[in-house]
Amino acid sequence: MCPAVRGQPRGALTASVGPGPNPLSPARAYAPPTGGFEINLDHRKLKTPQAKLFTVPSEALAIAVATEWDSQQDTIKFYTMHLTTLCNTSLDNPTQRNKDQLIQAAVKFLDTDTICYRVDEPATLVELQRNEWDPIIEWAEERYDVEIGSSTSIMGPSIPARTREVLTSHLASYNMWALQGIEFVVTQLKSMVLTLGLIDRRLTVEQAVLLSRLEEEYQIQKWGNIEWAHDYELRELRARTAAGTLFVHLCSESATVKHKLLQQ
Repeated sequence: MCPAVRGQPRGALTASVGPGPNPLSPARAYAPPTGGFEINLDHRKLKTPQAKLFTVPSEALAIAVATEWDSQQDTIKFYTMHLTTLCNTSLDNPTQRNKDQLIQAAVKFLDTDTICYRVDEPATLVELQRNEWDPIIEWAEERYDVEIGSSTSIMGPSIPARTREVLTSHLASYNMWALQGIEFVVTQLKSMVLTLGLIDRRLTVEQAVLLSRLEEEYQIQKWGNIEWAHDYELRELRARTAAGTLFVHLCSESATVKHKLLQQ
């Protein structure tokens, strides 16, 4: 399978993505098309599940999706193609949500944010949560000038209305595609705060994932685990979180990939 990226409208250049360490021709220049970028698979235009033309807003995202398809072997494993899935969701919008609804879905996770719920025993886990989670909450509070806090109550912390308003306003600065990615990451980590840290590059994917699983990892270290199941679950969560984060950044950037980046 040899995917290609094609920019619209007519006259834009095509970048074929094939096997090998340097699939892109260094002699080509790339211009930002007004109609987005298509993905062609063996000369056939890629379509969404609802049969819409698969067109993405940035060249970098198009190349990433083409690479995702190119990595498939004899059997196409759609469950591993997180960027393609996010693009399909953005294009088809199967739940028919608008921008405000996407934002509210993400902000609602503050009510059940993983790192805001604390245990009151055992002491070792209490200390671990305080040492690992408090710095991220403090960073978010300072970064956005809001109050978040934490609680050992089953009801969770009481999030001030102003905090919701500030974060809602912040998310509104993202486009619909990026918001699909943000909600996807929030859902994976079950944490709005960790997602903000990840998108703002305060955390790496590995750090965010481990922080989202802090109590689970603590229990595993104490009681042991089924190694293969744990490793698989951890890899899958990292893959989904990494894809969602990359999706957000690629949908938030200019549609043009600078030529010098394509030389590397």
